Amino acid sequence: MAEVAVRQGAEPGEMIRLAGARLCADPSGILYWPEQRLLCVADLHFEKGSSFARSGQFLPPYDTRATLARLATMIACYDPLIVIALGDSFHDGDGPGRLQEDDLQTLRRLQHDRDWVWIAGNHDPHPAAGLAGRFMTQVVIGDIVFRHEPSGDGSRPEIAGHLHPKARVLTRGRSVSRKCFASNGHRMVMPSFGAFTGGLNVRSRAFDAVFGGSEFVAHLLGDARLYAMTASRCLPD
Repeated sequence: MAEVAVRQGAEPGEMIRLAGARLCADPSGILYWPEQRLLCVADLHFEKGSSFARSGQFLPPYDTRATLARLATMIACYDPLIVIALGDSFHDGDGPGRLQEDDLQTLRRLQHDRDWVWIAGNHDPHPAAGLAGRFMTQVVIGDIVFRHEPSGDGSRPEIAGHLHPKARVLTRGRSVSRKCFASNGHRMVMPSFGAFTGGLNVRSRAFDAVFGGSEFVAHLLGDARLYAMTASRCLPD
């Protein structure tokens, strides 16, 4: 049975070891490092709906609000001192300027009295005007590098986003696809957190490049817990 860490008022998350650190992978898709009081989240993609609307593809315009509400719940549960957003926090470089005033105020409340780090992503590579926090290409805490895109060289322990991992499994006679954490104990790729974000199957060759072709585990997000399965046992698309 997997070791778990219980947070007040919520279901347990699964403890995953990475380069000696004990990290709590939450069913919501966030990662919490108790020793550092650090919460990490990947690929928020704020303002994706408004970005699509500019090109004539209309989606419900509430994705930022829904994502912020879920993030606020996790921050209230864990009360971190540090929050790291692992890039693609906005769907495009103009996204911060399209934030509704209510959403901007919610974000500012979440940032208050916290060290908030925005990692540059491929969708939002430049610092955003008008937003609090530090803007960095990557950050190193302890022995672990936090960056947006997995480096692929495997030389240092790292936590990354970008690939939006998901796993497809067969259960009770039907296939189910869920977002997941992908990790081999030395490197981790986090699931996307944004309301309108999809996923890339862990059987994709992109993950072979990340993990050097070695076995890794997909920790599937359930409604109340995570389900761990080696990636080789997951189904391709």
